[in-house]
Amino acid sequence: MALTVAEFLEEARDPFELEVVCGEDHLGRIVKEPAFNRPGLALTGFFQYFANLRIQVMGLAELTYLKHLGDDATRTERLAALMRQRVPCVVLTRNRHVPPELLAQAEAHRVPVLKTPLITNRFINRATLLIEDLAAPRQKYQGTMLEIKGMGVLVEGQPGIGKSEIALALIERGHSLISDDLTVLRRDHFGAVVGYADELTRYHMEIRGLGIIHVPSLFGVASMRREKRVDLVVRLEPFDQHADYDRTGMCSETIEILGADIPLVTIPVGAGRDIAHVVEVAALNQKLKQLGHDAAKELDERLMRALERKRRK
Repeated sequence: MALTVAEFLEEARDPFELEVVCGEDHLGRIVKEPAFNRPGLALTGFFQYFANLRIQVMGLAELTYLKHLGDDATRTERLAALMRQRVPCVVLTRNRHVPPELLAQAEAHRVPVLKTPLITNRFINRATLLIEDLAAPRQKYQGTMLEIKGMGVLVEGQPGIGKSEIALALIERGHSLISDDLTVLRRDHFGAVVGYADELTRYHMEIRGLGIIHVPSLFGVASMRREKRVDLVVRLEPFDQHADYDRTGMCSETIEILGADIPLVTIPVGAGRDIAHVVEVAALNQKLKQLGHDAAKELDERLMRALERKRRK
């Protein structure tokens, strides 16, 4: 996912107290590698293996080195060489004074310069998590997501099959809504798929015949979660008496989302079935599997042992 300096600044401005020193018209530059680099060796003129695709961070060490270079011409030459590498932007930490040569070369090469009061290591450590999150692969998924007993469950199915009504029943049972009808998914730096709601629709649900409701106002703030890892996908489909549904749980299915394989359970929706309860049990059963307890496999092993004992007799 392409990330611009402007997008990074929008998310980082408040938590890191970032401000634009110069280059506000050039914030559209692309950060091709979602990481940070301290250009220590680059300031000496050594650019082999220089990570020019990353945001450059100058702390006390870099600025002190520039100050002790001696004459202004040498500083200008070194900074010009750095800016010619087409770096996305430069961030100065500790609210240090920006050398005029740096401002001049940044303006000449259209490189934005930002400033933060945080110390260098703290800024890099915290901002790395943020920029990795911003650059993570994303997709929008047609489905309703809930947290059920600590499990992130994404419920999908054709329009009108009852996803929102099932979610409403589960919220009334004490579980939490993450998103209704449309879920934004991203792959985090641990490889897990995380789901959350779009900012415009967060906290709201659409119930056919009732309209739009504000979930926390009706059920309290504990009825909502901001985001959750997707542990299980539940696919709802109309009941078909001729379909061969899994009745043992031995046939484990998965669905690929953003390159990750997520466990998949298909539940037929028919008259008289308490689907909300079935979805709840599916989530708890998946949680047991994650803890190493697979009821279907255990029963199968017991049956095989019983048959083996009978055969020996």
